Amino acid sequence: MKYIGFILLAVIIAIILLLLIAVIRTLLMPGKTSSYVAEEPEEESLALAQKLAKMIQYDTTSHANVAEVEKFLGFHKVLEELFPLVHEKLEKTEIDGNLLFYWKGKSSEKPILLMSHQDVVPAEGEWIHAPFSGDIAEGKVWGRGASDTKCSVMAFFQAVEELLAEGFVPPTDVYLASSCTEEWGGDGAPKIVAELQRRGIELFLVCDEGGGIITEPIGGIHGNFAMVGVFEKGKADVKFTARSNGGHASTPVKGTPIARLSAFVNEVETHSPFRKKMLPEVSAMFTALAPYAGFGMKLVFGNLWLFGPLLKAVMPSLSAQAGAMLKTTIAFTVQKGSDAYNVLPQEAYVGANMRFIPHQGEKESLEIIKKVADKYGLETEVLHANDYTPPVDIHGEAFHLVEQTIADTFPGLPSSPYVMTGATDAQFYQPICKSCIRFAPVIYGPEQMKGMHGLNENIEYNCLPGAVRFYKNLIRAEK
Repeated sequence: MKYIGFILLAVIIAIILLLLIAVIRTLLMPGKTSSYVAEEPEEESLALAQKLAKMIQYDTTSHANVAEVEKFLGFHKVLEELFPLVHEKLEKTEIDGNLLFYWKGKSSEKPILLMSHQDVVPAEGEWIHAPFSGDIAEGKVWGRGASDTKCSVMAFFQAVEELLAEGFVPPTDVYLASSCTEEWGGDGAPKIVAELQRRGIELFLVCDEGGGIITEPIGGIHGNFAMVGVFEKGKADVKFTARSNGGHASTPVKGTPIARLSAFVNEVETHSPFRKKMLPEVSAMFTALAPYAGFGMKLVFGNLWLFGPLLKAVMPSLSAQAGAMLKTTIAFTVQKGSDAYNVLPQEAYVGANMRFIPHQGEKESLEIIKKVADKYGLETEVLHANDYTPPVDIHGEAFHLVEQTIADTFPGLPSSPYVMTGATDAQFYQPICKSCIRFAPVIYGPEQMKGMHGLNENIEYNCLPGAVRFYKNLIRAEK
C-alpha cells in the first residue's frame, strides 16, 4: 500500500509538472491577431465586379447526367468578350463544354494548372437580388456563382489577361482549366485530365477551389485566415434496407423495418463506430492557429503533445467542421417506408452520405458500417463511392510556394493547412499531380459561406483585386 501511495503521488506530481510546462509554453507564445482586411482601390474593385457580374448573368446551372454543351458554349462567348487576349494568345481546347487553355512558358518543367468550375447549382427560393442579376450593391456582387466559383474563374482569367497585356512570358508552362460538371461530380474534369494525359503532362501544382480566406475558420479564432486545402475526404452514398412480410398496422409485431432502421440510426449517431485521429495536417492546422486564440484555446492548440487526446474527445461537440477532420462521418439524409399510415412496410430504407478519412478509408469504413447494419438485419448497398485523395506534402516545395505567394500577396494574412470535407474537381487530377491544392484567394465570411448553394449568394467585391494579384504572383513565381 505504501508503494501504491508513492506511485500515485509521483503521477500527480508529473501531471502538475506537465501542466506547468504547458502553461509556461503558452505564456511564452507570442500573442497574435489576424488583422488582414481587403483594402483595395474602389475603381479597380468595381471594374472586376462588373466582369464578374456579366459572368453571373449568364445562367450556367448544371444538372446531373444532362448534357448541356450548347449552354456552356454560350458562356464561353462571354469569357471571350471579357478576356480577349487570353483567347487570342493561348491555345484553347474545348471538350464538350469543358475548357483547357495552354500558355507556353520559358520552360516546360514544373508546369502549373489554375482551375475552377463554370457550372453552378440551381437557384431556388426568394432572393434579395435575383439569382442571375449580377447586381452590384452594398459592396457586393450578387448572384448564383458569385462565390462558388465564378469569382475564381474571373480572377485567374483576369490575371493572365493583365500579364499578356504586359508582354509577360511565364517561367514555366501554365494551364487554365474549367469544367462544366463539377457541381454534380460529372465527367468534365476527367475529360480534361484525359487530354493532359494524352499530351504526357505531369503537373507540378494544381490550384483549385476548396479552401480560401476564411473568416473565423474555427469558433474562437477571429479574423481572416488563408486555409489551404491539402486533401479531400472520400465519399459514398449508401442505402440501408430493412425487409419484412408487412401486414396491417393494427397488429404490429416487434422488429418492424422502421423500428430496426431507427435503432440502427440511433446507435450510429450516439455511438460513432469510427475512430478519431489527429492527422499531421490537422495538427499543423491547430498549431498554426494557436497563436491567434484566447488563452484557453491557445493552451490546448499550442500543446497538442499533452492535450491531443482531450481535443480529439471534445472537438466534434465544439465544431462540426473541425470534428469532421478527425474521423469518417456518416449523415443520414434519405428515408422511405410504407405508402400508407395503416400498412406495415415490406421494405423500408434510409440513405446516408459518408465521408472517409485517410486513417479509415473507403474499404475499412464501409466494412465497419456494414457490421453495424448487419446487427439489425439490414442490407447494405453502396450506390457510389470514392476514396480520399492523398494528402499534399505540407513540407514540400509546392505547398511552400503557395504559402509564400499568399504571404507576398496578402501581407499580414496567416495561412494554415486545411482538410476539405467536401469534394472538388481537384480529386480527378491526382493521377497527374502530387500537389493538388485547394485554395480560392477570396474572402469567405459567414454570409458568403451561408450563401454557397443557398439563398442570396454573394461576394464582397473589394477582395477581387487581391485574388487577381495572387494568381499573377503564382504565375510569376520561379518554381
